[in-house]
Amino acid sequence: MAGDADSETKGKPKYKRIVLKISGEALKGDVTGEVIDGSILQAMADEVKKVHELGVQVGMVVGGGNIFRGQLGEKYRGIDRTTGDHMGMLATAINALALMDCLEKNGVPVRVQSAIPMDKVAEPYIQRRAIRHMEKGRVVIFAAGTGNPYFSTDTTAALRANEIQADVIMKATNVDGVYDKDPAKHNDAVRYDELTFMDALKNRLNVMDSTAFSMCMDNDMPILVFSMAEKNSVIRATLGEEIGTIVHN
Repeated sequence: MAGDADSETKGKPKYKRIVLKISGEALKGDVTGEVIDGSILQAMADEVKKVHELGVQVGMVVGGGNIFRGQLGEKYRGIDRTTGDHMGMLATAINALALMDCLEKNGVPVRVQSAIPMDKVAEPYIQRRAIRHMEKGRVVIFAAGTGNPYFSTDTTAALRANEIQADVIMKATNVDGVYDKDPAKHNDAVRYDELTFMDALKNRLNVMDSTAFSMCMDNDMPILVFSMAEKNSVIRATLGEEIGTIVHN
């Protein structure tokens, strides 16, 4: 049965190198109200550790929406969009350091690489160094987005995945895949198991933002969308089990 105890540790990984994209909101505690909930952080670390123990090379991109989102700063707080986006990049660095700390306490070697120079807390992003870290068995967390305003962390995931020649982007969300319409609003929403990039565009399905999606389509980078809330979802996805929605050419 999919997701049973055996699938956590047995089987050959389908992917050798992945980029795992996690939203910042996923770190926020619904019950505790904490910006970074310790139990959620630990659950994520457990998932990543299982994948790492399979010998899979892991890159991670985490959003900053639990702390600050540039677009909303402009809309609701009167903050200039460029300034707000830089604040959001700093928020992703905070989340990256929290993930690093939790993973290291669980015995997983980690490096944080930042697109914005902050040499006291993170390495600068260097493509070859990132690949070398992964080849040596270290998880690499890509912080501070692309280093430029007006680009989302979805675009960061697409850019880094292509730069390091990952096999897939795994987008862990609060929904268990891509639907033909919003499942929160429509009980008859249908989930896709598989989609082509062209079908997703034609049906205007929200997989990633348009910049990130175009980059993946143009460079033949598959995107797997699944729910982080499902236990062992990352390990199951890595082992190639049928989970979520795969979007590819």
